[in-house]
Amino acid sequence: MSAPSMTKFIMKRPWLKQWMKPLSEWYANAAGYRKLGLRVDDLIPEESDVVMLALKRLPPKEAYDRVFRLRRAFQCSLSHQLLPKDQQTKPEEDYLYLTPIIKEIEQENRERGDLEAMVVSKKKRKNA
Repeated sequence: MSAPSMTKFIMKRPWLKQWMKPLSEWYANAAGYRKLGLRVDDLIPEESDVVMLALKRLPPKEAYDRVFRLRRAFQCSLSHQLLPKDQQTKPEEDYLYLTPIIKEIEQENRERGDLEAMVVSKKKRKNA
């Protein structure tokens, strides 16, 4: 699920962060998903088992809001219209709500894999 990211590299360098921030805001606005009322995590495809499990772990209100946003965006797409300005997603409302859960599940899967690959052996006593 996770793709390589330059985020940590950029965030450690204030000058680079200051330079990239307007560029990232421009890109998010140019992508157009906010004009349909979506958030960035609404764009994550649901095909993977990890994402499906993360969607099951969402609080009921957040899950309902996600379905509402997706249906409303689909309806806008069918009618070839954008939402009115007051209903579009504002940058401060566009936060990650699914990604932290996905990262938690990936960490659990890595930990489970490590535990399943662990070999337990009994120490042999030396006879004196």
